[in-house]
Amino acid sequence: MFGLADCNNFFVSCERVFRPDLNGRPVIILSNNDGCVISRSNEAKRIGIKMGQPFYQLKQTIQRYDVAVFSSNYILYGDLSKRVQMTLQSLVPATEVYSIDESFLDLRGIEHDKLDDLGHHISYVVQRNTGIPISVGIAPTKTLAKIASKLCKQYPKLRGSCYMHRPEDIEKVLKKFPIEDVWGIGRRFSAMLKSRNILTAYDFTQMPMSLVQSLMHVGGVKTWRELRGEPCVEFEEMVKDKQQITVSRSFSKELTDVHDIQQQVALFTSMAAEKLRKQGSVCNSIMVFLLTNRHKEDKPQQFANRLIRLPVPTDSTLELVNVAARTTEELVQVPYEYKKAGVILSDITPKSAMQTVLFDEVDHDKQDKLMNALDAINKKQGPRSVVVASAGFDGVKMNREHLSPNYTSEWSDILVVKS
Repeated sequence: MFGLADCNNFFVSCERVFRPDLNGRPVIILSNNDGCVISRSNEAKRIGIKMGQPFYQLKQTIQRYDVAVFSSNYILYGDLSKRVQMTLQSLVPATEVYSIDESFLDLRGIEHDKLDDLGHHISYVVQRNTGIPISVGIAPTKTLAKIASKLCKQYPKLRGSCYMHRPEDIEKVLKKFPIEDVWGIGRRFSAMLKSRNILTAYDFTQMPMSLVQSLMHVGGVKTWRELRGEPCVEFEEMVKDKQQITVSRSFSKELTDVHDIQQQVALFTSMAAEKLRKQGSVCNSIMVFLLTNRHKEDKPQQFANRLIRLPVPTDSTLELVNVAARTTEELVQVPYEYKKAGVILSDITPKSAMQTVLFDEVDHDKQDKLMNALDAINKKQGPRSVVVASAGFDGVKMNREHLSPNYTSEWSDILVVKS
């Protein structure tokens, strides 16, 4: 058996942990630059606020229903996600982190008559320890566990856990479950299946396997088998190293000054390099890209990018920032106004297998010690306690007018209990 622990309205729940006065009140979380809605409380859903809806369209709704609005606070959400994952790891044999708010649970070997109680226990303990409500789905396959967890959210009477294992119950659920909501189907395949009158997950399971394979190849057959109760998606306890690392952001306003743009690109490069070191890897290539605001059709448009192949693989922030700064200077042109920028680290390999060159001028041992010290200080004192000067000290130039405090990671933001 497999389980899926899915945090309910995760970003909203994170804000409510430290603001219990928000319980029962509509709450929304906005994307970068406070652009659109990326998380909603159940109360916000009931008054008609849609996922992805632009913020500027909601002014009247917010005033009418007293909606609480927050800018996305990923430092807070990431920290609470780690706390949820640590709690889950203490309750089951193994976990696989799927996303910031979802983890698969390996329940193989646990007696089946104990799984229902275990699911409810997991849900209770996670909320008690972290304040985050979760929905636990338990089923014979990962795909069915995802469906079971969604049922949990739809039916509060399940009390945080759904153990879906009897064939007749699974068939009943699949007959009502929309094909577009099945994990692994996707928008393109769901449109194709609907054109063939395949509207539910059950309809999909009744297709001949040969037809599924001809239309959707190996991935489709795996999903088809999973829905029929045959485990095909492996449980991966170890997180795979990323083969490409991207950090990009939109700016609060268009930038034209090359030094301002270089500073932002240097910051993104620093963030990417830190992720690279965290997984023990080096990169062989770096791409810098710049975009203008496509919504301003009266302005000149450009998508500029350049891929740089490095002479020696590296994980050094200093080396990567230097390359990114030179590349940015070459890309920025008048009269373009840039709204977004980013860096992509690629050709990633394990640092243990790093190939050097005989006449390399960089002292890699010295660089390693410096980067280790940088990471250690930032881990202990908080993110960006020590930065590369070219990345500046002001962070990303974004609109975050509704940002909540970093309750768990900044000394100045820790809640004070008054007697």
